[in-house]
Amino acid sequence: MRYYIDTNTLVFYIQNTLDQNATDIINDYNNVIYLSSVSVTEFIHLLQFDRIKLHSHRITPTEATDFIENTLGFKIKYTDKSHISTYSQLPVYAEHTDPNDRLIIAQAMTERIPVISTDTKFPLYTKHGLLLVKARH
Repeated sequence: MRYYIDTNTLVFYIQNTLDQNATDIINDYNNVIYLSSVSVTEFIHLLQFDRIKLHSHRITPTEATDFIENTLGFKIKYTDKSHISTYSQLPVYAEHTDPNDRLIIAQAMTERIPVISTDTKFPLYTKHGLLLVKARH
């Protein structure tokens, strides 16, 4: 099966603090794990500003893409016009205004690929078509 993971899930997975169910899905070789290019840029931003600690991994911002693709084996999916179109149609919730999250959600919805997320705001979008696997850390 195919799955997206969001930025938080990526970080918690690398830190080995993601719940077992989500970890099992990600580690299952029968599954293809995607990251939105939006998540990749967020991850690089977190590394650049030293906002995350990855414990057993020393990753520089310039190594992030290679680490994601070659070390973790995840695939990066770049946003396109169809994702932006879905993004423009998403309802706006006062309690969830993060444009990066909303674009990740739109990308997953457009492609009908479930997203694994620890974000408590993502369930707001399930009634609009988001396929969601709730994860914990």
